[in-house]
Amino acid sequence: MKQEGYTQALEWLKTNPSLDELCARYPQEWATVQTDISAIVARGLAEELKVYLERLSSLEKPASGKRLPNMQAAALSQYVRSRMAHESVKKLCLSTLVADTNIKKGKLRFNMFNGYIAQKLLFSSGLERKPVSLFWFRLLWPLVWQKKWLMPLVQPKGIYCFYSRALIKALAGMIANKSCLEIGAGDGTLTRFLKEQGVQLSATDNHGWSTAVQYPAWVEKLGAREALVAYAPEVVICSWPPAQNDFERHMFNTPSVQLYIVIGSRHQFAFGNWKDYQQQSAFTLEEDKALGAMLVPPELESAVYVFRRRQAKI
Repeated sequence: MKQEGYTQALEWLKTNPSLDELCARYPQEWATVQTDISAIVARGLAEELKVYLERLSSLEKPASGKRLPNMQAAALSQYVRSRMAHESVKKLCLSTLVADTNIKKGKLRFNMFNGYIAQKLLFSSGLERKPVSLFWFRLLWPLVWQKKWLMPLVQPKGIYCFYSRALIKALAGMIANKSCLEIGAGDGTLTRFLKEQGVQLSATDNHGWSTAVQYPAWVEKLGAREALVAYAPEVVICSWPPAQNDFERHMFNTPSVQLYIVIGSRHQFAFGNWKDYQQQSAFTLEEDKALGAMLVPPELESAVYVFRRRQAKI
């Protein structure tokens, strides 16, 4: 790991840099992670991959304060490798490896037929997503034989799933007239869809993925902690929070919040901070499989998790 100010590095990591940014800044750590994950994937042992990620997550996080330089460097290196590993596995889960398509990076394209169907089903124009009709999706998606190419094409733009009309209506019903905040909103797609259903909510993001995501002006540049203080919402929603993030814990400590809806994956290591989920005691947690079935495409094995404050009436 190259030498740099320890405090400066911690502050930079708090901005939730992308995997590409982490790799560029810490190439030695990335080389180690690549070697580890490649070996596990080659052995085909999914459980071993889970154990590897859990081991990295259990290592002590770097913290401010006086520590010996060698201890600082070791803690920082371990944490960076953990972040890299989780982001890499998330990409692995979502894209099923671009290499598996036998097409070199930068050359991956749908053919005319597959591209036309995907465009009509999922996008209003370009890569701007639209609420997906489950009827038409279930009718036409089986005709697409290049399904595994979808996520490698869109994930670099910060797209991790697609929301159906049915899901948006269901979420709008859950939120109703309660004050609502989306954190980590990215390009604001989910907030946009919910507003079209009459939901009053605000979208916030720390804009830490500006190299990949185009943030509309109405996605307010605010970290989750600041946003929760500023808005004191009753309902919070977050789609694909980064694995091992350090911002969701502030949601559990915000007294106004009665309901927290998380959109992610059935693979727990691919998103969210499950250590914080399991250690908090103020909220119940359940996977809503009916809502999860309204996310597309099904190959992603997406899921919706609902946290309800204990004894709340929501």
